[in-house]
Amino acid sequence: MTPLLNQSIQAAKTAAVAAMLFVMAGSAAANGEGVRMSARVQPAEVAEEFVNLKRSAVAPVAATMVELGAWVTPKAAPASSRDDLIKIGATRTSEASASVQAVSALLNWKPSPRGGLIAAMNFVSNDAFGMRAGLQIDALPGNALVRVYEPEFRDEAFEIAGQRIQQLLQNNAASGDTSAAANTWWTPAVDGDQLVIEIELPAGFAPSQVQVSVPSVLHIYENIFNLVDDGTAVSTKLNNAGACTLDSTCFDEYSRQRDAVARMHYVTAEGGYLCTGTLLNDRTGSGTPYFLTANHCIASQTEASTLQTFWFYRTPSCNSRLLSSASKTLKNGAKLLYTSSTPDATLLVLNDTPPAGAVFAGWDTTALNNGTAIVGIHHPGGDMQKISFGNVIGTSACTPGKGYYTCMGTSAMTESFYRVQWTKGMTEGGSSGSGLFVNGVLTGVLSNGTASCTATGGVNNYARFDKIFPAIKQWLYPEVTGTQTGGARTAVYRFYNTQTGAHFYTSNVAERDLVINNYRAYQYENVVFQAYAQAGEGMVAVHRFYNRQTDSHVYTINDGERAAMQADSATFGYDGVAWYAKAESTNDTVQVFRFRNVQTGRYFYSASVGERDFVIATYAALQYEGVSYNVWQGQ
Repeated sequence: MTPLLNQSIQAAKTAAVAAMLFVMAGSAAANGEGVRMSARVQPAEVAEEFVNLKRSAVAPVAATMVELGAWVTPKAAPASSRDDLIKIGATRTSEASASVQAVSALLNWKPSPRGGLIAAMNFVSNDAFGMRAGLQIDALPGNALVRVYEPEFRDEAFEIAGQRIQQLLQNNAASGDTSAAANTWWTPAVDGDQLVIEIELPAGFAPSQVQVSVPSVLHIYENIFNLVDDGTAVSTKLNNAGACTLDSTCFDEYSRQRDAVARMHYVTAEGGYLCTGTLLNDRTGSGTPYFLTANHCIASQTEASTLQTFWFYRTPSCNSRLLSSASKTLKNGAKLLYTSSTPDATLLVLNDTPPAGAVFAGWDTTALNNGTAIVGIHHPGGDMQKISFGNVIGTSACTPGKGYYTCMGTSAMTESFYRVQWTKGMTEGGSSGSGLFVNGVLTGVLSNGTASCTATGGVNNYARFDKIFPAIKQWLYPEVTGTQTGGARTAVYRFYNTQTGAHFYTSNVAERDLVINNYRAYQYENVVFQAYAQAGEGMVAVHRFYNRQTDSHVYTINDGERAAMQADSATFGYDGVAWYAKAESTNDTVQVFRFRNVQTGRYFYSASVGERDFVIATYAALQYEGVSYNVWQGQ
């Protein structure tokens, strides 16, 4: 890295120290009956991982067509464990791309504008309203860039580095899933019946290092893509919820609660589905994106990795029937923390940072009384957000079956599910997993029910939050000591210098954006791991030095190594503490592996086991030096 860039980076770091810290809001109150947590609003200055990178799409790429032909709806759907959910898509086998050898033949590699190689495949599933593709990874360089887009909108492509994909798949492997599905990265959804997967390799990487296949794609046959209210839209593509449902935008007194609720889209072995979930606050207001939904929606890590969440997915004005331009989609999946069918609940932590203005909902572990007034906020049929009003009329004992729950209701408040009846509005398929609110805080999770616009006397059963809480307390209400770390974890971003082969890491968003916007040789490779911006209990400082001879950076927690570099000021410039990590591993940390290039003297760091093994097997010049320190893979 040039001295000029190093000076610019130091200036950016000095100007942006405050941006590294989360603004805390919300508080917890404990009483003899339970714990009540207030809400927290995501601050406006929150950083997004996936930024607009139009500069990477310099020239068109001729994509090889992969025609799947006309979609034929199955005459009879097989029995499913998800019959009570809204299914919006089915997987289609793609024989032409089902093996590594087949994909290798499809990828027509050409020189890229940045001196490497680039190739693309265009999957066509006739008459689809949308598509996703399952990219099965046998081997993929961490420095590879994968882009997903509609053919006409390449400049708006979703771009992700190979190392980031490997992190997601590592979560699947760590859960114990060794199936092909666990080794498959599902692309974000695109609108229409064509989806392009483009892969770019930096100079020095060979096409043979890309060992991927696409055995199947998701054909989305329900039209879940709304027109956005940008001043020109005159109609909408969805609005398929029942006529008795109520637009949540019409009830501003629930604005905090509705901004905590997101529509969910995910992929399972049986197809694509929709549900609803709620963002939750925690005891310290850390900003960790805990996300609560139902077990019958998502019940495994491999499914959680496919999750997309749609925020502010509602109308811009009361009953306008158009989608607000403020809507935002997160596309990078989640990590599964807890799941159980009894009661019906799943706690996730999102891999993406929720958008500015999203609300981390408050919650209450106090048991409700019969007759309590309640509010439900949800996405029936995957539609724009709705709201329902009603009362608790008792509890239910619910037993899970294949695709349904069998529930026995009682007026006594003794069972694990609240029994709810609506007086205004309604829930439907797609509402599953949504929150039940009382006095502005969450108290339950929608599991099942018989209520509908044509059966207004039916009931819904919500898993009681007070029954779920003991299993998830370790995350939402951890023990707090006097030396606890402050704030949330901070993302560490990675860059690859396509001219020198050096890597650069930073936790400073202003520094990241400076490099993205001004130094074209540096390829942005997303978040590599999570650390802390501040010192805390059990933390060690990771020191950053700039090596003037190798034009690269060194990151170390070793006091002897740090002292030696500080003594050699002619060679090393000390940049200060980059972030804080753990010297020893714990149950929730991952290891940072360190390599030294014996030819150039530069260092390389990775928190991905897959990338570590790939580098060891592929690059003899990169000498593996072991574990440097320990960090976190999620927020």
